[in-house]
Amino acid sequence: MTIAIEQPELGIEVPTNKNITHDPNELELEEGFKVPEANTFGQTFRDYNAHSERKESVEQFYRLQHINQNYDFVKKMHEQYGKLNRVEMSIWECCELLNEFVDESDPDLDEPQIEHLLQTAEAIRKDHPDEDWLHLVGLIHDLGKVLLHHKFGALPQWAVVGDTFPVGCAFDESCVHYKYFKENPDYNNPKYNTKNGIYTEGCGLNNVMMSFGHDDYMYHVAKENKTTLPSAGLFIIRYHSFYPLHRSGAYTHLMNEEDVENLKWLQVFNKYDLYSKSKVRIDVEKVKPYYLSLIEKYFPAKLKW
Repeated sequence: MTIAIEQPELGIEVPTNKNITHDPNELELEEGFKVPEANTFGQTFRDYNAHSERKESVEQFYRLQHINQNYDFVKKMHEQYGKLNRVEMSIWECCELLNEFVDESDPDLDEPQIEHLLQTAEAIRKDHPDEDWLHLVGLIHDLGKVLLHHKFGALPQWAVVGDTFPVGCAFDESCVHYKYFKENPDYNNPKYNTKNGIYTEGCGLNNVMMSFGHDDYMYHVAKENKTTLPSAGLFIIRYHSFYPLHRSGAYTHLMNEEDVENLKWLQVFNKYDLYSKSKVRIDVEKVKPYYLSLIEKYFPAKLKW
């Protein structure tokens, strides 16, 4: 089934300069959305240099991620996890599994993941009541983090969470803690360390191999289980951690026209993924029936993972 969605009229332009950054204050322009001044630790959002109890552990996480996420590793993980033969369970069962984990790469949040999923979904629902597919994307965008669970091999956090980036071409300096890429075997590989690498300009992100993690895994789970979410929803799931693109404008030379259109929706979503993080608790049982109805609308009862 194909779902037609109206493109948001937000005046968002695809950044063409990798040095472009977005002023968080600009996000207040969208009606109904109020950007908090600080995260739950009292710092500005995504401030990886702020002195906090998590600063060192977050930097250590990115050191391991940048050293180990190379082209051969990603290819190997796709071969292992692309079969989707590990578990059969519902979307909501997967949500409940995430109660056990805290994302070590996140400088803004130390709550269990189910809290973040519902905060994101409810914030979107409040401001975009007619886009139910976007509400559901808010709920499920991080479900790929079940890769941390023992049923999925208990992968290390550096193989599951954190900002994502393409492999097979040069690492962009806008990536968080870029310095650690110098220890990655692809950094000095002439096959992979040029601007285009193994890709061609305008090839489309669908043809680009991203670092392995929860984003790409959940995208494949949704696609292979025949979700009826629109392409923009799948794009959001797959690239919501691709901050070098949607925060800094890096890698735009690899995008095609469909990517450009879908990026508009990712820019909308990112406000809620980032700025809805708070200590405000969600009444799970109160909102559960609504999200179960959306799951039934867009997904089969049981999915292969």
